Amino acid sequence: MQTQLAPQFANTPEGIEVASILGKCVHCGFCTATCPTYQILGDELDGPRGRIYLIKQMAEGQAPTEKTRLHLDRCLTCRNCETTCPSGVQYGNLIDIGRKWAEENTAPRPLSQRLTRWALKEGLTSPILFNSAMTLGRLIRPLMPSSIKRKVPEVKNKALASTTDPYARPQATHARKMLLLEGCVQPGMLPNINSATARVLDALQVQLISAPNATCCGALRYHLNDQAGGLDNAKQNIDAWWPLIESGVEAIVMTASGCGVMVKDYGHLFAKDPAYAMKAKTIADLTKDISEIMPDLQAELAAIVGVDPKAGVIYHPPCTLQHGQQIRGKVEGLLSSIGIGVRLCADSHLCCGSAGTYSVTQPELSEQLRKNKLAHLQTACQESGSQIIVSGNVGCIAHLQQDDTPVLHWIEIVDQLITQKSSAPA
Repeated sequence: MQTQLAPQFANTPEGIEVASILGKCVHCGFCTATCPTYQILGDELDGPRGRIYLIKQMAEGQAPTEKTRLHLDRCLTCRNCETTCPSGVQYGNLIDIGRKWAEENTAPRPLSQRLTRWALKEGLTSPILFNSAMTLGRLIRPLMPSSIKRKVPEVKNKALASTTDPYARPQATHARKMLLLEGCVQPGMLPNINSATARVLDALQVQLISAPNATCCGALRYHLNDQAGGLDNAKQNIDAWWPLIESGVEAIVMTASGCGVMVKDYGHLFAKDPAYAMKAKTIADLTKDISEIMPDLQAELAAIVGVDPKAGVIYHPPCTLQHGQQIRGKVEGLLSSIGIGVRLCADSHLCCGSAGTYSVTQPELSEQLRKNKLAHLQTACQESGSQIIVSGNVGCIAHLQQDDTPVLHWIEIVDQLITQKSSAPA
């Protein structure tokens, strides 16, 4: 796809990147077939190819309209289209730039939208504000409608066998050390995920440490068009992590794939920043989803929990893992290696509708995708006899909660097995 950049974009890093990405697109339309929003709405402009044309028009100087912004807003950024694309179009980078251009060159959003987006950026990324809101929410949880109640999980998940303190972190010191991004939402919403990860790695002789000054990965702000704010979050993390990286930590562990895909992109985001480019690339290279860490410890894990057959699970692979990070099969392989039967549901490649803040900014589309996903997941549970759904991203886990079947992070299942083995009589 040839693009004649408008003068205002011709010599800018964004314009050059857009032209390079657009140049790979061959109009084939394979992406449209796997786009969740196109499948629901049936509008070419609500699929990747149509959105690519809208961004091309802006790049060539055509003024965007509110309709342009709407079609770009409706994109989940699930990046399923990148997995499908035979030409390697980097759609995720393209949509970020396109949204920025549309936001800068259209009329201000309605006040209600501006307030919602401000609240999401400021509230979700502030542990004090978010944790206070979550504490209050748990007090009035019984009075909430089901659509809101599921976003306020109970403090203790009854599906898990746990220690006296289900969120206890191990205190042991090990020679092998890895960094953990605590995240902004996960500690307040689903604190057991990070605690379970620390306990599992401790059992495998790896010490998980945190940097006190680290913050949100930056994805929430960045994908709400506060790209400067998102980069500020990223810089704070780089500054907080760098001394620990220099001291020799092996990896930066991500337990939320939505955070992982953002941190792995730091090298690209800071490639032109002389103060941060080298550090950002190093951090991106060190960043690993927990599903990338565990296979190297598979033998040690099997020695602890055994390989005998165990209760099966249905696995929902997050888009940010299977499409954003192009990681597939690792969770299934690891769980299978310790005797846990793992099954995917139909259309497992499609987004569940969570997509960061999408469930708030596009509630109707998000809810339809959720219903579709849950129908497939429940069918898989019924056919296999599995009683637990697992995933690898806090957004998906919270979004898919319902009364029938618990939804957990898969590392919590591993933690449960280790706890059971350690407490079993000799």
